Amino acid sequence: MDTALKTMIDNMPEKTGKSLDEWKKVLAGKGFEKHGQAVKFLKTEHGVTHGFANTIVTLFRQDGQEPEDLTTAQYQGKEHLRPIHDKLIGIVKDFGDDVTITPKKTSVSVIRKRQFVLIKPATKKRIDLGLKLPDKPTTERLGDSGPFGTMCTHRVQLTEIDQVDDELVAWMKEAYDQAG
Repeated sequence: MDTALKTMIDNMPEKTGKSLDEWKKVLAGKGFEKHGQAVKFLKTEHGVTHGFANTIVTLFRQDGQEPEDLTTAQYQGKEHLRPIHDKLIGIVKDFGDDVTITPKKTSVSVIRKRQFVLIKPATKKRIDLGLKLPDKPTTERLGDSGPFGTMCTHRVQLTEIDQVDDELVAWMKEAYDQAG
């Protein structure tokens, strides 16, 4: 398990008033169809911050499947893209101890106080890297959010590991800084 995620789970009782298992019991039987509905419920009905609510719901919904299994499943048939993913994760982990890596079924959210990066193997040949950079103009490389909609403000399409360069790292760091 990722160190930041473990720390978040360990801090959950103190920060939210309940352990992860207790929160899972709260969500059990509610029948939320969408992730966002459950997050909103925890935030509005229980006063849980967005970061904790998102993590609780993600872990509740993936019960029985470890986060690494979710990531591995995303790259089945796309194994050649996994080194790009791993390099991106390594970079964001170096930004600070407050980074939480949250694998989901089809993507990986990277969260500080809010999501600032989204990594999604979009096709068999491409990873879409979503960034939250409000007020930053788009360029040929730093495109609009595309299919990410409001989850991100920009998208960079990656097909080769060498595309993870200084310019891209600077955008990721800028998104991290703004998420604090």
